[in-house]
Amino acid sequence: MTAPTLRAPRWWQWRARLRQWWQGRLTAADAVLLTQRNVYILPTRAGLMLALTLGVLLIASINYQLNLGYLFTFLLAGCAAAGVWVGHGTLRGLGLKLLPPQPVFAGQPAFLDVRLSSARAAPRHAIGLAVMGAGREDARWAWADVPARGEAALQTSFCPARRGLHAAPLLVVQTLFPLGAFRIWTVWKPAAQVLAWPAPEVNAPPLPVGEARAGAGQAASRERAPGEFDGVRPWQHGDTLRQVVWKKFAKSGELVSRDAQHLQRQQLWLDFARTGAPDAESRLSRLAAWVLAADARQLEYGLRLPGLEIEPDSGAAHKLRCLRALALC
Repeated sequence: MTAPTLRAPRWWQWRARLRQWWQGRLTAADAVLLTQRNVYILPTRAGLMLALTLGVLLIASINYQLNLGYLFTFLLAGCAAAGVWVGHGTLRGLGLKLLPPQPVFAGQPAFLDVRLSSARAAPRHAIGLAVMGAGREDARWAWADVPARGEAALQTSFCPARRGLHAAPLLVVQTLFPLGAFRIWTVWKPAAQVLAWPAPEVNAPPLPVGEARAGAGQAASRERAPGEFDGVRPWQHGDTLRQVVWKKFAKSGELVSRDAQHLQRQQLWLDFARTGAPDAESRLSRLAAWVLAADARQLEYGLRLPGLEIEPDSGAAHKLRCLRALALC
């Protein structure tokens, strides 16, 4: 007997379609200026209670002909109306700019840095930023005050679950200033994309055996154990300071030098077809771990992927190029 499938209520489906239609009408931009056309206002729970209280006070004042009741009721209503104006002015005219997001590994938080700028002569208070979908009390909300004719920085994050290019999520900017009775907010759709590299394999196998360089002769064809291709040898008297691998010394305390002769004989290739992993994503994850390991040892290495071959090189730029190729493979 099969278990019954749970279906979403019809009203929930219509709500999701309406939200999808509305989000599709938003213009993607990494810099926006908030105006009265893209700032929205709704009462909070405190605002609804305030409205209920004002209604009770007004009915009681009418029933008992209380002049002080009228005065108190309209005074509170005036304060609420002024709060709406002040809160709307807190966001109206505010400039938002998303800085270019940095690449991350899949499964790690990608941070979005936003600059808030104000040209008016008065400060703006209690402005919050979060990814759309975060609860109002969620810890992911970031808050800041923007000084008069100044700037402030806010940071939020989201977690890309898989490798590749991801569109930056919708962001919500809001304020409850000054009374907390009304929520003034806007929805912002950035145009930026975040690159997620494959998550490196934990406890990946050692680096593969180096391949013989063309024309290296029989000296390059001797077999080496897996992981032995590190291009280093124990330190010897006469080695210069430039030959010492200081990164390895800092990690393990072992003093080793670069083996120039070995590097001339061998060439390290990280090959998608020779990783030994069972599926494509596991292979890319292992290659990412190997790229990090080879870069940490300051080795020259090349990368072979289906339809792409990156010539051996070393350095930070080469590492970023290889990781980007793995992310977009």
